[in-house]
Amino acid sequence: MPDQLRSMEVFVKVLATGSFSAAGRSLRLSQTMVTKHIAALEERIGAQLLRRTTQRVTPTEAGLRFGEACERILEEVREAEAMAASDRVEPRGTLRMSAPLSFGLRELTGLMPHYLRQNSQVTLDLDLNDRLVDIMDEGFDMAVRIGRLKESSLKARKLAPCHLLLCAAPAYLAEFGTPRRISDLSEHNCLGYTLSSTLGSGEWFFGQDGEVPVRISGNFRASSGDAVTTAAVQGLGIVYEPTFIVGDAIRSGHLQVIELEAKPAQLSGVYAVWPDTRHPSAKIRSMINYLVECWGSAPPWDRHLPTPLV
Repeated sequence: MPDQLRSMEVFVKVLATGSFSAAGRSLRLSQTMVTKHIAALEERIGAQLLRRTTQRVTPTEAGLRFGEACERILEEVREAEAMAASDRVEPRGTLRMSAPLSFGLRELTGLMPHYLRQNSQVTLDLDLNDRLVDIMDEGFDMAVRIGRLKESSLKARKLAPCHLLLCAAPAYLAEFGTPRRISDLSEHNCLGYTLSSTLGSGEWFFGQDGEVPVRISGNFRASSGDAVTTAAVQGLGIVYEPTFIVGDAIRSGHLQVIELEAKPAQLSGVYAVWPDTRHPSAKIRSMINYLVECWGSAPPWDRHLPTPLV
């Protein structure tokens, strides 16, 4: 059966030209195809829409009313298509974005006023939460995620690198000594971040791909990287965290980097993820491009750290 909207378009053109052949030439359709479109409409509606003579095609009363309705519907469709096309060109509408809490507060929220001034037609709805949200089911347009991405139907783009560092307060190291080997960590109070498998409260992983595990223990663990870092700054123990969390404390001298025989594991990076749609909207593309421009290969949280980052 011919497409209904296409059949409406053919019907309106027949009314305008008064001829099946003229309508066909205008729409680049054969006269036979024009006839099929009109027949499909009349069969669907159950009424005669056109009177056909050898000289001209004229609408019935039902055809006149139907033609007016078709013109309104087709105009609304054209307006909807234009609006959708403009959304692909000019960022507009509400952008629902999810990001991890600590990272969002430290590195994301401060960038948003400038983005919104640049994109005045966008309203940002930012959800800061360490829970791994379901983008599709929960209605998010995109999310910022850190670490190695699991396979999924989502599209992804790397926004920036993300490095880990092992560190402790100078006072802690002065009292309990500085570990030199991974095995030395078993003798220290290691503060665990409970939401990470790499930085957890029972085992830490080192090496480029996290291939070197070590059992650790400590008297404090938390679901917030900021909480365990605060405890480390106060001299409670050793912390193993991303540079965007510990960087300020290292730069200020409140934490000291510990270098072992194995390098810290790599978290792969900071990523934008979004639903796998054929035409992602301009608001999604504009946010991704903006964050890449702001962070890139040398993000601000890695600057002026007293150790080379791999």
